Amino acid sequence: MADITVHSAITDGVALLTLSHPARRNAMNLELSGLLEAAVAAAVADPAVGAIVVTGEDPGFCAGGDLAELATADPATLRRVYAGFLAIADCPLPTIAAVNGAAVGAGMNLALAADVRLAGPKARFDARFLPLGLHPGGGYTWMAHRVLGAQAAAALTLFGEVVDAAEAERIGLAHRAVDDVVAAAIEMGARAAANPRDLTITTKATMRLAAALSTQAEVLEIEVRAQAESVHSEEFRTRLAALQAKISRS
Repeated sequence: MADITVHSAITDGVALLTLSHPARRNAMNLELSGLLEAAVAAAVADPAVGAIVVTGEDPGFCAGGDLAELATADPATLRRVYAGFLAIADCPLPTIAAVNGAAVGAGMNLALAADVRLAGPKARFDARFLPLGLHPGGGYTWMAHRVLGAQAAAALTLFGEVVDAAEAERIGLAHRAVDDVVAAAIEMGARAAANPRDLTITTKATMRLAAALSTQAEVLEIEVRAQAESVHSEEFRTRLAALQAKISRS
């Protein structure tokens, strides 16, 4: 359909991916999910991109899934619906969700899939699975528990609490509440994009591994090999020389 797309723009090494499904407040259907998956893959394949921001066309972020599609979905179809936000979850580059409006159901999944969430003045987070008679999917329960902890995850999921930007920041669902959420996300993403791309990818991978390990000693063994490799990289030598020259001039 012509009115469903994902706009892509690159600023300061940051790929801004904007969901556009205006008739449904950017609700995630099979078509939009496929377009988002493709847009993420294109951004990752572009060596000029060092971070990704995902947002929705105003006034919404993502109003959930397409209930008509879900009503007849089998497990294979559901996995295709999940593909878009799972592309964000699996992305090797740093990702930010610029939540500019309502993030409902699948929109909550999309927001939770990002490494960092920033919430604009109109942001609203609403799980809304159970009131629809729908079991959460797409890894929602794991992501919600990981981001929020057991109590807040239960409050939003089982008890149907809906939170705005300020409350999302308070409970740790959003990193920050900001006035201009897209601009703030691009500014934040640009700092990541300014770092050596391969090093950023490796560090994000290490952080994911570290989250699954139980001791500092296990993580140290991973880090010591990666850090030793980075010490011998051209990027480190160049940046170290620039820093030393700056210090000598001051």
